[in-house]
Amino acid sequence: MEKAFREAIEDIKSEIVLKEVVERLEGRDIEGAIAALHIDPAAFRPLSEAIRTAFNSGGLLVAKNMPRLSDPAGGRVVFRWDVQNQRAEQIIREASSKMITHVTEDTKQMARERIEAGYAKGQGPNTIALDIAGRVNRITGRREGGLLGMTSQLARTVENARTALLSGDVEGVKHYLTLTRRDKRFDRQVAKAIREGKPLPADAVQKITGRLADRYVQLRAQTIARTETQSSVHAAKHEAYQQGLDRAGRDASMVTRRWRSVGDGRVRHTHQVLNAEEVTGMDLPFQSPSGAMMRFPGDTSLGAGAAEIIGCRCHVEYNFGFAEEYARSRGR
Repeated sequence: MEKAFREAIEDIKSEIVLKEVVERLEGRDIEGAIAALHIDPAAFRPLSEAIRTAFNSGGLLVAKNMPRLSDPAGGRVVFRWDVQNQRAEQIIREASSKMITHVTEDTKQMARERIEAGYAKGQGPNTIALDIAGRVNRITGRREGGLLGMTSQLARTVENARTALLSGDVEGVKHYLTLTRRDKRFDRQVAKAIREGKPLPADAVQKITGRLADRYVQLRAQTIARTETQSSVHAAKHEAYQQGLDRAGRDASMVTRRWRSVGDGRVRHTHQVLNAEEVTGMDLPFQSPSGAMMRFPGDTSLGAGAAEIIGCRCHVEYNFGFAEEYARSRGR
């Protein structure tokens, strides 16, 4: 999925005709400039296949390790994961559509904010366009160092670093040296500028911020991949157990689900609180202290936001009560 996202961004960059973007920026046509960047959902379609692959892999793994199923009479039930189940197909479609829409609009919003910030600083259309799209590497023929592909927050970090390095603002330059994604090969050059109290040459700043931008796009790709892969796998697990119930002719009330966090210091507080919480059935959600409702980690279908989803490493245990129910039916 990380590869699919990065290839989508490369594809968008490769189709940009800088002259078209600059012409619209010269006319102060922000939406026209964004349209000229050709940031559309079709560019991110490969992510749909990545989601399907993760979802199917998760379902197959769960089916392989699922506890023995039995029908109401106690007979053995053979269960096979079906990724083409109508409900499973709908889950994949909705997850893909939601993610692609979010990534598309988020990318457009980043470009919009960068254009507005550029105008506010008095920057020229060519500078704004190049900062967004990146500059063409004469050797590879590809655009490098552009802001396309990162979130607005990451883009602001790059722009703040660029401003500090060009102006010689000591505090701003020192802050740049705290960024974990910076290219440390430039640290000696940056440290020298701090000691001398001078700004760095424009070509050096271009290289430094270009590398930072590329690494932030990589970070975004990794974050999306981790989050969406985990969400897809958990959704597949939930669907696999639902398919198992359907196959066995059993009621969902015979299932209990227990939230499990990984138990280390990196677990968000709300999920520490959820640890060991148990609910009955397949539809009853877990409720986070934040108020967010989730049937499983990564579930956004009930409105849970990024604060509850990104980077989550929790999982849910599913337990069937078939044996107990069968025993009760026999009067034991």
